[in-house]
Amino acid sequence: MTIRLSSLLLPIYLLFSLSISAQNKEREFVSANLNNNILTLNVSDGKIIITPYSDVNLEIHFIEDSTATPFPSNAIIDEPYLDKITYLNDEHQIHFATTKISAVINKKPFKICYYRLGEFLFSEEQGYFSNDSISGFRFNLNKTEHLFGAGERALGMNRRGHRLQLYNRASYGYETHAELMYYSMPLVISSEKYMLGFDNGASGWLDLGKTEEDILQFETIGGRQSYFVVISDTWQGLVANFTELTGRQPMLPRWSLGNISSRMGYHSQEELESVIDKYIEDEIPLDGIVLDLYWFGPDVTGHMGNLEWHRDSFPEPELMLRRNKEKGVKTVLITEPFILKNSGKYAECAAQNLLGTKADGSPYIFDFFFGTTALLDIFKPEAQDWFWTIYKKHTFSGVDGWWGDLGEPEVHPDDLLHVNGRADEVHNLYGHEWAKVLHEGYRNDFPETRPVILMRSGFIGSQRYGLVPWSGDVNRSWGGLQSQIEISLQMGMQGHGYMHSDLGGFAGDYRDDELYTRWLQYGIFQPIFRTHAQEDVPPEPIFWPDSTKNIVREYINLRYQLMPYNYTIMHQNAILGLPMMRPLFYMDENPELLDETKTYLWGDDILVSPAVEKGVTSQKVYLPAHHIWYNYFTGEKHYGGQYVDVPVDIKTIPVFIKAGAFIPMVPKFMNAEEYSSKQLTLHYYHDDAVHNGHGYMYEDDGKTKDSHLKQQSETILFDCINRGYLTFKLTPLRYQYEGMPQEREIEIVVHNFHRKTKHIKIDDKEYKIGGSLRRLNKLDEGAAYKSKTGKLHIKTKLSNNILTIITE
Repeated sequence: MTIRLSSLLLPIYLLFSLSISAQNKEREFVSANLNNNILTLNVSDGKIIITPYSDVNLEIHFIEDSTATPFPSNAIIDEPYLDKITYLNDEHQIHFATTKISAVINKKPFKICYYRLGEFLFSEEQGYFSNDSISGFRFNLNKTEHLFGAGERALGMNRRGHRLQLYNRASYGYETHAELMYYSMPLVISSEKYMLGFDNGASGWLDLGKTEEDILQFETIGGRQSYFVVISDTWQGLVANFTELTGRQPMLPRWSLGNISSRMGYHSQEELESVIDKYIEDEIPLDGIVLDLYWFGPDVTGHMGNLEWHRDSFPEPELMLRRNKEKGVKTVLITEPFILKNSGKYAECAAQNLLGTKADGSPYIFDFFFGTTALLDIFKPEAQDWFWTIYKKHTFSGVDGWWGDLGEPEVHPDDLLHVNGRADEVHNLYGHEWAKVLHEGYRNDFPETRPVILMRSGFIGSQRYGLVPWSGDVNRSWGGLQSQIEISLQMGMQGHGYMHSDLGGFAGDYRDDELYTRWLQYGIFQPIFRTHAQEDVPPEPIFWPDSTKNIVREYINLRYQLMPYNYTIMHQNAILGLPMMRPLFYMDENPELLDETKTYLWGDDILVSPAVEKGVTSQKVYLPAHHIWYNYFTGEKHYGGQYVDVPVDIKTIPVFIKAGAFIPMVPKFMNAEEYSSKQLTLHYYHDDAVHNGHGYMYEDDGKTKDSHLKQQSETILFDCINRGYLTFKLTPLRYQYEGMPQEREIEIVVHNFHRKTKHIKIDDKEYKIGGSLRRLNKLDEGAAYKSKTGKLHIKTKLSNNILTIITE
């Protein structure tokens, strides 16, 4: 189900986009005023307010009519703070600068240019423009810039040369090309390491040099007329600076990193419980299960808006939720903002004026796939309170997470009125506001709980509300799989580090064991591991042949064993905004990598190149320069800065570990309730050319909100110094939290260790290195070396003190 802008509106967009420069008069500078580090420029057609929120960003807000009520900001949450501002105002120019970013305003002809540490970045071509039906901003581009962003698209990494609609809209059954999808954002990222965002949630367009080759043009039908600029000299710094301005993603509960089972959908309590039992029987770890439409109705159409258990199919939901928890499985329910006219909630919503309206104030009623419906006015405080009351009741009964579906909204008539404007004026803010309702509801009523909020639409900054996006109704095909890496990398660069896909593919009845296996192998190294599909082909591995199930089980076990590593890169996202999936150019600034969509970094230390083509037996993989890489499966060594051909079979995909990396792992377990890092295997990938190795592991109770900010966590620093002998130092930085091991049994596995080392020293105790792992396993402390594998195994314990291990 999709919605289009009015057919009358599209020609207007095209007409004005081609004639903007000719119709706008030249802007004239009138005066300038600096107050509390905020610069106001009075110009002939309004005023421009330039606000630095820190030393790496500026917001530029154009106000044409100072008597009108200004549109609020939705993207920015930061408060201005600065140590130093430079302001110079002479006859020809104004220089306004922080220590890192500066705006130079030419007075005649009027123009604003932006610089990073004195280096020119870009300039306004005309800046703000306005015509009868459209307004926006125009900028100059240099000829070599790559442009990323604009939200969720399947276009290739470089979006330059496209004219992209800004209108969140469903893209059912897409594959390798989709210009408009569920989550569009008026946000551009330049290969020159700056970001340009437009704090405007109305319908519009981003023209990235399509109409005019070197012009970037933002167009909108209304709303707030402002943009912000964020700069850095590194890619990691750029996403960190952007998420400092727009908000960081709170840490999710640990169980969200486990296996989550979903389909459209589980029809009954009996069916759902039998699926969980089948996972347990097949010894496949499981942490979550998601209920689609049937929890509130017996079939697909006619029941949306009931938002209560359909007791015929789910006769004892509270008991079911409790039994799920006893098995270590959390339950997530779907909800939608559409209240069907024959649903159980319509009468009270209409009576309380909670719905979008027509011009006369009556509920706006329309037809779409699921029935005759109204739409909840999510912007109205009374509607927010009403919606949260329903979420709160079910959360108290045992629901662990929420899925907000169709929240573009999927059907949103142009003339439907919300409390804050027409549909087109606020369309792209709907999912953003919906996520905020859940986030603030949890903060007020469940302040210690980390919510899981799955939603497929939002706005710039929605990550701060804990929104976990997925890539929508992708086709179950090789083409559908091939677009997923690009989508997740792009969204991660735009602040959404948990973008993921319906594993196995959602739409269609194509059944292929190889495709299913490859998609789930990729899923091990995507932020959320959640299988989901229509019912034609089962999304759960328990319903596939043993040959497929056995491979998938091993990969799911690997994901669980990697939980300490995965949880740590979740922590990096929370404190720095770094996505879990990262483009290769985050590590190697080879210009050729700007277009790479097949290989990526999983955290800092693991490189993954999923198999996304049918029948592939080898894969060409680029390994970032200035590092040495080891094949995870074979141990084979490769130097970075080159492409390597990697043989693959159905049981393997190319996975590499960076030399000098520490990879913490735990024994296999079945769900997050069983998780413990008391027994920890710390893999260190040694190479003689690497003189210093570093890493860390973050741990807390896995469930309490903001543990990392409340001194309810621990961090263990890992260091290895190579000076002809290896010195390992493990440094625990510990607070207290529920379930924290007071002492850990640690086995350090040093890979690629080919030295004639006879002894090791653990703190002040010396041990002779043996050759039997069986013997080592019986000891509390000691070492063994296996020459066939080239691995040194060191067994010891770690408590509160720094642990030092030296190979002699």
